[in-house]
Amino acid sequence: MQRFLNWLDKLAVTNEENKTAQWLDRIAFFFLILMALSAPHSIAATQTAWLIGNFAWLIRLFIKPRPKLLKTPLNLALWIFFAWSVVTCFFSYAPDISFEKLRGVALFLIFFYVANNLRSFRAVKFIVSALIFSAMVVVLWTPLERIIGRGVEVYGVAAESPLTKTIYVENNNEPIVIKDGDALLEVNKKKIKSPEQLVEEIEKNETARLKFYRPDYYLIVQIKRSDLLEGATANEKLGITAWKKSRNWRSMGFYGHWTTFSEVLQLIASLVFGLLIASFSDRKEDFEKRKFSVFGKFTFSPLLLFCFAAMCLALLLNVTRASQLGLIASMFSIVFLVNRKMILVLAVIFLPVALGGLLFIQQSRNVGYFDRNDDSIKYRESVYQEGANLWTQNARHFLVGVGMDSIKRYAKDWRLFEDGKLPLGHFHSTLLQLAVERGLPALLLWFWIVWLYAREMKSRISDSGFQIKENQSEIREIKSGIRNLKSGILLGVFGGLVGFFTSGIVHYNLGDAEVAMIFFLLMGIGVSLKGMKDEG
Repeated sequence: MQRFLNWLDKLAVTNEENKTAQWLDRIAFFFLILMALSAPHSIAATQTAWLIGNFAWLIRLFIKPRPKLLKTPLNLALWIFFAWSVVTCFFSYAPDISFEKLRGVALFLIFFYVANNLRSFRAVKFIVSALIFSAMVVVLWTPLERIIGRGVEVYGVAAESPLTKTIYVENNNEPIVIKDGDALLEVNKKKIKSPEQLVEEIEKNETARLKFYRPDYYLIVQIKRSDLLEGATANEKLGITAWKKSRNWRSMGFYGHWTTFSEVLQLIASLVFGLLIASFSDRKEDFEKRKFSVFGKFTFSPLLLFCFAAMCLALLLNVTRASQLGLIASMFSIVFLVNRKMILVLAVIFLPVALGGLLFIQQSRNVGYFDRNDDSIKYRESVYQEGANLWTQNARHFLVGVGMDSIKRYAKDWRLFEDGKLPLGHFHSTLLQLAVERGLPALLLWFWIVWLYAREMKSRISDSGFQIKENQSEIREIKSGIRNLKSGILLGVFGGLVGFFTSGIVHYNLGDAEVAMIFFLLMGIGVSLKGMKDEG
């Protein structure tokens, strides 16, 4: 136990003058580690770790000797953004709902917790490693899950099949027909592995709830025992001629939605790509030695290349176009900062990969990359127009918005989502959502935060060893592997910001708690490197 505490003290740089302060430092940093390990998998575990660690850190602020707080321009901007969000709650059409939503807005406090508890480069390196290692667990599971397959994908569905007589229980019990290629996943909340298992469960009850997947939707229908056909086999009773394990779906990792998974992947993949680019040292002796380590001399690392390739594969299997475009924007922004001449090389390498990705998306979702007939694109076109109209409807909406999540109560009154014809949701854009819910000042404040964050990262990248000039693109000699590693972390964090902002144009990723937590975690990591010594 003592060896572990000594290791933790060295990593967290705890205060040894006061035992109470030392234990609070230990607790705060230990739960920061747990937070980084949990972030790619579970919102509940991540929030629990953050709340416990943050509580310990807040108490620590009142124990002498009090730690110095990291000061950056982002501090003021984030607090003003939060304060304005509070103000808009008072003007909300549904104040009770909007004040409840402030818990999500308060996730920005993760930034302060992380930035002020990373006191050494060794600690930063460890947290970054923990985040990437944890993400790789779900990244490696994603293709393995696809190989294993799931459910029962049906073919040759007969006209008289009970699968053609099901009703959609979530939409006024309207009839819905299960078609060839649909994947039957659960019956009465039990996973289906074979038609025999499905028939057995249906025969137990007069009616059963059947969950199935049809790109891009998960639907729950009701199927009746009396509709089963006569026959000796399960296939005959279901009225199907063949079935197989399904291997066509949008990967979600351990989250409950594919968009959350894709946005998290984009942020962490950007971090890995930044490290990978920085690992290509320009020193000839490094390449000659070929020290294949992750965080040693930090020359070219095959392990980093493998991690990035695996994350790209997982993102491809996720089939979320905006997050893929976000990662592309992230990659090009990172290369642009390092060496603009490399952009053409990246484009040549990326072109065949992109073409393969386009074909995969067409086969997986039965849509083109920019397909106007795609339901998700048509949905966005509708809500974008409705959101813009609601925001500019009057001066009150334009200045302070309608209130966070107030559309959940007043969507019908405002005739949103095509007057109820479309599923109730949000405006699928961070920028539009901020404007409609919190008014123009919130949108401008968000632009200010993004600009300050980008400026901070670019400045840190320059200070860490990369020389960036407007009229010249070159990398000055990097004096050590640690310098290279620090630059890689900063490049990855910067790229993550670019990707997050890019995908946020068509995703409300700031409102997704799991994604926002990792975004502010990376922000804290990047800013914590301010003035930090290279030793580590």
